[in-house]
Amino acid sequence: MAKKQLSSYSKWTNVFLLCVLLGGCGSDSSNGDDSTSEQTTNSALTVDAGDAQTVTSGDTVTLTASISDDDTSYGVSWVQLSGTDVTLTDSASASTSFIAPVVSSAETLQFQVSVDDGSNDAVTDTVSVTVSADEANDDATNDSVWIINTTNEVSSRILDSSTGVGVLVNVQSVEGETIDTVDYTLVTSQGIPKYDVTVTQDIIDAINERPKASSDLVTGQTTASVGDIVEFGEDVGYISSGQNCDTNAGYGYWPPGPACPTEDEREVYFPKAPQATTEECENGLGKVGLFVNGSSVYNWGDGMSYNNDGSWQNLAPVAEQYDVDICGGHSANGDYHHHFYTRCLADLVGDSGDQHSPIYGYAADGYPIYGPWQSNGQLAVSAWQVRDYSSSSATGCADNARSCTLVDQYDISLGTETATQGPEFDDVVETLSGNQLVAENGYYFEDYFWNSELTAQGGAYLDQYNGHTDSTRGYHYHITIVQENDAYVPAFPYIIGTRFAGQLQDNAVASCSTGAVLGPPPGG
Repeated sequence: MAKKQLSSYSKWTNVFLLCVLLGGCGSDSSNGDDSTSEQTTNSALTVDAGDAQTVTSGDTVTLTASISDDDTSYGVSWVQLSGTDVTLTDSASASTSFIAPVVSSAETLQFQVSVDDGSNDAVTDTVSVTVSADEANDDATNDSVWIINTTNEVSSRILDSSTGVGVLVNVQSVEGETIDTVDYTLVTSQGIPKYDVTVTQDIIDAINERPKASSDLVTGQTTASVGDIVEFGEDVGYISSGQNCDTNAGYGYWPPGPACPTEDEREVYFPKAPQATTEECENGLGKVGLFVNGSSVYNWGDGMSYNNDGSWQNLAPVAEQYDVDICGGHSANGDYHHHFYTRCLADLVGDSGDQHSPIYGYAADGYPIYGPWQSNGQLAVSAWQVRDYSSSSATGCADNARSCTLVDQYDISLGTETATQGPEFDDVVETLSGNQLVAENGYYFEDYFWNSELTAQGGAYLDQYNGHTDSTRGYHYHITIVQENDAYVPAFPYIIGTRFAGQLQDNAVASCSTGAVLGPPPGG
């Protein structure tokens, strides 16, 4: 049970979240020359819905009606007549916009604008928008994207338990393969990255100022010194207590609780031509993709919930913030993974933040995952927001507390429903590793909703899958972070959204989740 807070802890003190350099992707819709509109007029009022347009999935599309009327006081209404449903922003204005949906083949959407001045009959006009399939993706075949171990380099810290030989690091091979007429990229890896971290004073402070430093570290403080180069798995003074943690698996590099990594040989297939999803495919626990160094991408969850009753599900980057190494990762069942942005990988791929981020990995559906920067000085922005729990809010509860959940986190117009009472916003909850954290708004998955109006603005805002399209890269996901004071911290949903944007093939590394609440990964 939660207990009232006696003292608060600062969020996100781990140094791998600090001091990120700044850096985006834009897209423009293109106007076609032909129009399907047929203008209707009366004696004093005319309206023209504009020219037909041809755009690409993910583009921001603007529809602007030209209106002529003797009376300047009139009402405007835009509606969609056909095609994949989209969300129109400010549909009661002459100009409205939306994000072109992800489509696997060209599709035409039709819209109607209606203008009523109260004196004449309402006048309408229609316009069509043809959405082209996204064909510009950086498919996973590109060898230059992957960090391939061409010299058979092995880890000096993570050893094969049966042979005592170091495990191969990074990616071992990338090759093409065709199965049942579908072209794939096959990536093989042992799952062990090569991270060499130069220790800074910030790293020293982050370790030594942990809430449980006196019991998490052998001497109560790290054995590392400023200027040391720490290899992945090298002892920095922790009392590693999780599964597989011994002298052959990086003892001392991970804090108490999480497992230590082992050789996890994997062959992962990514479709070269990802297709937009045709179903609501929730991603679950375990791998949802691979980073370019062969380590695993995990989603937002840690498998735990408040009082373990399935309601108020933990967010791993929050609940596990003291359970990760200096690169922001840890293992479950020996599988080393990241739930959120890591500066260690950013350094490996050369993401300095002065331009659009490079590819950090690929999701199970084949779409690439880019880093957090959309352009120089501009972060890609998640359109998921924290709920307002006040009773007067569309996302709130009658008692201004966690007593209700949203019927649909993708559509707040459907309202709320009664739920098991969650903790108060100043309660303290205990994590699996025994750390105590304040259950602030944003601690749980149910604290969030997707704001479709933000997505419709385009620009830096991402869609419900945490991705968007531009003419250079096609559809792609972004890792998301946000600036808080002098630090950059993970922003929900962190890497990819709660659902996959693309279709999962039968041989994908992940599958659509049933939605059942699962327990924590063993040792995770």
